[in-house]
Amino acid sequence: MRQYIVWLFFAFTLAFSGAATAQQSAWVQIEAQPSLRKAQERVRAYAGVFDNVNGFSIGSGWYAIALGPYTPDGAIATLDRLRRENLIPRDSFIADGRAFRQQFWPIGANTLNSAPQVVTPQDQTSQVVTPPPPADETPRQARKSEARLTRDERRLLQTALQWEGYYNSAIDGAFGRGTRNAMAAYQEAMGYEATGILTTKQRQELVDNYNAVLAGIGMAPVRDEAAGIEISLPTALVEFAKYQPPFAHYNAKGDSGVRVLLISQTGDQNTLFGLYDIMQTLEIVPLEGPRERRKSSFELTGQNDKFISYTFAQLKNGMVKGFTLIWPTGDEKRRNRVLKEMKTSFTPFGDTALPDNMADPDQEQSIDLLAGLEIRKPVISRSGFYVDAGGRVLTTVNAVQNCKRITLDDTYEADLTFADDALGIALLTPRESLSPATHANFRSTPPRLKSEIAVAGYSYEGALGAATLTFGTLADIRGLKGETELRRLVVYTQDGDVGGPVFDMSGSVLGMLLPKTQANGQRLPDNVSFALGAEAMGEVLAENGVTISASQPEGTMPPEDLTTIGTDMTVLVSCWD
Repeated sequence: MRQYIVWLFFAFTLAFSGAATAQQSAWVQIEAQPSLRKAQERVRAYAGVFDNVNGFSIGSGWYAIALGPYTPDGAIATLDRLRRENLIPRDSFIADGRAFRQQFWPIGANTLNSAPQVVTPQDQTSQVVTPPPPADETPRQARKSEARLTRDERRLLQTALQWEGYYNSAIDGAFGRGTRNAMAAYQEAMGYEATGILTTKQRQELVDNYNAVLAGIGMAPVRDEAAGIEISLPTALVEFAKYQPPFAHYNAKGDSGVRVLLISQTGDQNTLFGLYDIMQTLEIVPLEGPRERRKSSFELTGQNDKFISYTFAQLKNGMVKGFTLIWPTGDEKRRNRVLKEMKTSFTPFGDTALPDNMADPDQEQSIDLLAGLEIRKPVISRSGFYVDAGGRVLTTVNAVQNCKRITLDDTYEADLTFADDALGIALLTPRESLSPATHANFRSTPPRLKSEIAVAGYSYEGALGAATLTFGTLADIRGLKGETELRRLVVYTQDGDVGGPVFDMSGSVLGMLLPKTQANGQRLPDNVSFALGAEAMGEVLAENGVTISASQPEGTMPPEDLTTIGTDMTVLVSCWD
């Protein structure tokens, strides 16, 4: 009734608009679709029935399908006849075309500027050839066909809706309000009528799209006899490469970027927990991501801007078995499907695991590798030293710039408390309370020229596992330009020593070693270094609420005692991305 009033009002308006309306165009708008793809599909169907079908954009992402152009009288007559014969939707109406924008059907046409068609009585009987094809199913028919679905088929539909991003509730096979809303949202996005009841065709389309993601991946069961694991793997993306216990390596095919590790080793709970800790030191397990260790299993997820990895391992019958999937970022749909298949299919078998002596003796060995996998390394490692009993650490500012994570001795995480770029020092506060064996006693009087000094530091950035002492001589108590806060040293040091304490022979700290590369880019000779004096460090620390210990030099300490103090006080400071 509403549509009838609309076109009657339209006709009434045109009847009084004067002689100029004789050639005014009118249209019978029969549908509007929220996507171009669906509109193109529907307009082709109508084009097989009517000979004057047009498609126009109408803005806001909608597309209209209309018959015409007609004269106003012709449009009214056509609408009335086609509705009586049930050949067009009941809510079709007369449109004046002012909302029509770019024409997408017929391709290349410009019907908006065409002369209107005059409808004769003969046209009204000969224009229509056959009715448009019926819809897949009516909502009533769709509900009946839906009722015949099994519970597993219902779960599959919910899973597919979840995968498409429309459903976020339980996969239980029960079609409640959440499932119905998800179905309606899917229908609307695909250009269907949003009834909340998927038709047989729509259900098939949804499931086909869900399964199509696995096309080209080659998911197939793989039985690794040596590892004692059967699991479905993306065989088109990975292939077996080598055994390096406790891992069976399946490396990427071509440039897929996908890798799989099968985990297999004999052991107990300590083995499982040790593997949990070791995995987190590897490059394949980035620091960001959830992780959980349970009594007899663990899960690790790590993600960065390049890839995401997932690791599962469980302890059963004296063996630790599991797998790791490494997948490039930006391909979550396929990764989720593959990971789900791997979790579901993972089946340990037999009573054997990879023996420790199975690795090829010719395979590359390196302290930076663990079973063929790269150990995560920091961006930079330098030295630092404890300045109070609470475990706060002073180091070079160069070591802690732009770090996502800072660690002390590769064990304790620390936060940057303050940095003084002019002096080149930074203070770190550990996130958990530490009780160092010793901390710095700063020398309160100027040191003597030509006196012996010692620098404590991680010369090789942690490769040796402990700090070492390098002995030298104090050459000057000022910098080359007379800077009173600097001490010039004659000593052979490495980059890893930077940030470490400089001792006099009594064990007092007279300075902190600075980088050899100066602010102007010049690099000092190998046997020359500068240290920031104790007085300058003490002032900055006091300004930032750190109470330091000061001492007067008392005699000469035996080298072995000084070495003990130096190694206990010095800390490996690492910056991680």
